[in-house]
Amino acid sequence: MIGLLSKARSGGGAIRFHAILLHLALAAAFACAAEPATAKVVVKKGVYGAIALQRDTGQFGYAYNSATSRKAKTEALNQCADPRCEVVVAFSNACGALARGPKKYFPATGAVRQEAEAKALRLCAARECEVVAWACTK
Repeated sequence: MIGLLSKARSGGGAIRFHAILLHLALAAAFACAAEPATAKVVVKKGVYGAIALQRDTGQFGYAYNSATSRKAKTEALNQCADPRCEVVVAFSNACGALARGPKKYFPATGAVRQEAEAKALRLCAARECEVVAWACTK
């Protein structure tokens, strides 16, 4: 750098000196530039739930906050405790509800318990409907 300064002071190399300084300044600016911020994508880990039902007897089982959908369904079937039980509603990061009408059952899901229950009762559409089971993940 001292060699460049002495050439610049001697005359003829002033323009060249300024060009070199400009290149050095630009190089320093790019070298010091901060890395662009990268957004961290946070993936919400899913939790699962399910409701199983034995339609002839009305026996049911449920599961919530299971690590996988399969575990939730298996737990609901185990709680139902009848070989003829079947999973009627499965959900992830949500709620499930089961309404019983005069002749059949009506499963539904929703973001919160009240929504799942309201949907199940609306599907039933009879005065004699009632919610018999519900479950929500955290």
